[in-house]
Amino acid sequence: MAEQEPTAEQIAEQIRALKISDLVLSTVSTLGQLTYVKIDAAELDEARLAIDTIAALLPLLEGRADTQLLRDYGQLLANVRLAYAAAASKPTQPEAEPAEQPEAEPPEQGADPPEEDADG
Repeated sequence: MAEQEPTAEQIAEQIRALKISDLVLSTVSTLGQLTYVKIDAAELDEARLAIDTIAALLPLLEGRADTQLLRDYGQLLANVRLAYAAAASKPTQPEAEPAEQPEAEPPEQGADPPEEDADG
């Protein structure tokens, strides 16, 4: 027997039952995972945006989510910040040593001296 498609009213009821705090928690979790991916890919601007977003969202969940879960997400934030700092402190390319400048060669023997102005 085939399942019946949900009606518009049933979908609306499911949406009304959703808790925004659950969606925000899911978003924080997803951002944490993506932050590590962006750091590994050296996309540090993207990682920074994710970190800043997590930091902005966590305080909004105080009193709306389990205390232990919020502590875990606080630790996640600390960990991604450390990973970001480590990645940001790595040089992007090895620094090339400055090229040695050749020393000025002495003038050739018997070369004419430089001309001077008639005034000098």
